Amino acid sequence: MTPLAFFLVIVSELSSITGQLLFKLSVNESNESRRRTGKFLPIFAAGVVAMAIGFFAWLTLLSRFELSFVYPFEALSRLMLIGGAVIFLNEKMTPRLWVGALLITTGIVIVSASR
Repeated sequence: MTPLAFFLVIVSELSSITGQLLFKLSVNESNESRRRTGKFLPIFAAGVVAMAIGFFAWLTLLSRFELSFVYPFEALSRLMLIGGAVIFLNEKMTPRLWVGALLITTGIVIVSASR
C-alpha cells in the first residue's frame, strides 16, 4: 500500500468515525433535554462536516484503487468506532464484541496481505 493510500484510508475512516460519534453525542444532547438546545446544532453540524470529509476521501480512494482492495479497510471503522464508543461515550465492551472485533481484524490482515 502506498503512503497516499494509507493516508486516505486513515482520513476517510477517522472522519467517518468522528462523524458517527458526533451524531450520537448530538442525539444524546437532544434526548437529555427533550428539545434541541444550542448544543445540538453545533455538534450535529460538526458531524456532517466530518462525514463529508470522509466521503470525499473515500471517493478519492475509489478513483485510484480497486474496490475489492479498499473496501476491506472499511471494516477498520467498525473497530475504531467500538473503541471510540468505549472511550468517548462510556459504552461497555462485551465478550461477543471482542470476538467480533478480533474476527474483523483477522479478515483485514488476510485481505491486506493478499496484495
